[in-house]
Order: sequence, then structure tokens, then C-alpha cells
Amino acid sequence: MTVNITTRVLDALHDIAVRAGREIMDVYVTDFDVAHKGDASPVTEADRRAEALILDAIRAEITDTFPIIGEESFSDGKAPTLDGGPFWLVDPLDGTKEFVSRNGEFTVNIALVDGGVPVVGVVYAPVLNNLFMGSPFGATADFGSGPQMIKCRKWPAEGLTALVSRSHKTPETDDFLKDYTIKDETSAGSSLKFCLVARGLADIYPRLGRTMEWDTAAGHAVLRAAGGDVTKLDGAPLSYGKPGFENPHFVAFGKRPA
Repeated sequence: MTVNITTRVLDALHDIAVRAGREIMDVYVTDFDVAHKGDASPVTEADRRAEALILDAIRAEITDTFPIIGEESFSDGKAPTLDGGPFWLVDPLDGTKEFVSRNGEFTVNIALVDGGVPVVGVVYAPVLNNLFMGSPFGATADFGSGPQMIKCRKWPAEGLTALVSRSHKTPETDDFLKDYTIKDETSAGSSLKFCLVARGLADIYPRLGRTMEWDTAAGHAVLRAAGGDVTKLDGAPLSYGKPGFENPHFVAFGKRPA
């Protein structure tokens, strides 16, 4: 089974992500409750409402052919069995800690995976009204006035800008970066880190902590379409559809020297 990616599909994903963002914002402005899942990660009504909208909309407006792995559904034990073909990965609210702290750096993540590779991804930050898309047509960013093409920059000779997780930085991350010439270091939440590398505003993002495939697939697709890549620490590509959907440690790169 092959994926037929068209502009209609991309337009539909754009619209679905924005609508999910509205669901999130409806909760964001209230005095919402925060629960915790079995892995101690936070979850809110916004996560659940956004995922329900996304799953229903993908099936009704794009295709009901491919399985959908959603973070909240998976947490509830409702994950479909993959058959080796294309499938969707959905994180309805990536950066729930950012959502709870109300810093605005959370996103809606939707990705389509084919052959273990994220071939389409949309990342939408509803507070910022920033939407990033990656597909075989390239990578785009929309800051509210229409999409514009984005691409990774060449690594600056004077040193790299490194991105670190705002909520999950570890000492191992500092040790890893010692092998590179780092000029600047900045932090950001959620999958926006992938998008900053894709825009050419940073060069390297190591993640030496626990992540799940739905956390990374959409941002990975954006970065890949912008000319970057994501690898495991041994240099092998980060792939999707792994048992349990847990990622190993990985590094996201901009346009590295040949």
C-alpha cells in the first residue's frame, strides 16, 4: 500500500490541526484540572478533546484506511495493530507541561509514517499561531499570513546553536554537546525545537531522555523536508513503528557538512 500525498491532504491536515488548537485553547483559558497517567506524565481535558477531534477528522476527511496511533488512546490501551503499512501518529498536545505552566510552547502534532519514515507532518502552536508543515513538497512555516518555504542552514563555521529541552534537559545532554563547537544554547518546549532547526535558527538538538514516537514524528517530518535529519546516537536513522513506540536517544541535525 502506498501513500498518495496531495495538496488536498495537506490542506486538510492544516485545517484539522488548527481546529484541534481551538479545542485546546477553549480549555487553556479555564481553570482546568490536571490528572496524571501511569507514567506520571500530566494529562488534561485539552489532550482528550483535541485527540478525539483529530482522530475523527482524519478518518472522515482524509482516509480511514491507515491505522492511527494517538497518545491518549494508546495510554488507554486502545492502539490498533500495525500491519507494516502506512500509519498515523498523533500527539494532540505535545508539551503538556508547557500547557500547564501556560508558557505557550505546546503544539498539536500529526504525522503520517510510511516505511518507518515520517513522510508528512504538521506542527501547530495555537498560542503562537505558528504552523509548520513537512511533506514531499518541502517544508513550510505559516505565522498567520500564509505559508513560506523554510530550510535548514549550513552549519556556521564559528560554532553551532544548540537546542535543549525546556522541561527535560539532562547532564548527559551537556556531556554530548562537548563533542561539538557550541556558540549558543537556547531552550524551547515541545516539538518546536525541530521546527527551529528546520527554520535555520539552530543547528543541533540532542534528546537524551525518554520520548515516544508521537512526540517526534511530526517535527521530524518538518525537519526532514527542510533538509535536516534525525539519527540515533550511533548515526542510524531514527525510525518509526517500533514495538511499544518508544524512541531511543536521538539527535536532530540541521544541514551538516558533507
